[in-house]
Amino acid sequence: MKFLESEEVIMDQSTKKVALITGSSRGIGKTIATKLAKEGYNIVINYARSRGKAEETAEELRQLGVDVLTVKANIAKKDKVEEMFAQIDEHFGRVDVLVNNAASGVLRPVLELDESHWDWTMNINNKGMLFCSQMAAERMKKQGTGGAIVSLSSLGSQRYLKNYTTVGVSKAAVESLTRYLAVELAPNNIRVNAVSGGAVDTDALTHFPNRDELLTDAKDRTPAGRIVEPEDLADAVMFLLSPQAKMICGQTIVVDGGISLLT
Repeated sequence: MKFLESEEVIMDQSTKKVALITGSSRGIGKTIATKLAKEGYNIVINYARSRGKAEETAEELRQLGVDVLTVKANIAKKDKVEEMFAQIDEHFGRVDVLVNNAASGVLRPVLELDESHWDWTMNINNKGMLFCSQMAAERMKKQGTGGAIVSLSSLGSQRYLKNYTTVGVSKAAVESLTRYLAVELAPNNIRVNAVSGGAVDTDALTHFPNRDELLTDAKDRTPAGRIVEPEDLADAVMFLLSPQAKMICGQTIVVDGGISLLT
């Protein structure tokens, strides 16, 4: 009887949908992964450096009754993305959801940027998104059940933010690529959208030289009376991944408490 119960659990896990969230060992990515795990998705945690954080997050998610695979991969390199998807194929054999959350950037005034700063930001934020989306879509097509892709953007894609040139331009490309992917993948029942957020107090913001000023300004000027939290962005992502958003295609949903309406 114990053997049969174990076999049933294995079969149940094999039929569960799988979500890959890039850069998900902490911050917004971890929040999204947690919400997906609570919905019953098996999870792929992708990280670039901190294995300890990734395994800590994975263990938390396993407590929710799902299977979790952690994969170290620099998504700016196509061969590393291919290796990551090979591991996903071996472990789960499917991908149903992709959240392009991993991002980086060099925070400098435009006249202080050099080629390495530009390449670093564009490779992670744009090439990584393209390669991950291509490989996820290939698997979603083969499965015949479709899927959904959501990418994270920011208000810097549409408006000027101090020292934000490389990231802002890369996020504008994220939103543009979202539209192109959406049109070409829609016939395969793969929905592609993006979520753009206002200032969020995460670890990534500690790299901003004007962090405190930025957060204070955002809080004071946001009509909703507070800055955006990771939970707010994750909720929008979950909506776009849900059946309720089945006819939303190629859109960027802004989650900023209304601050962008004032400028």
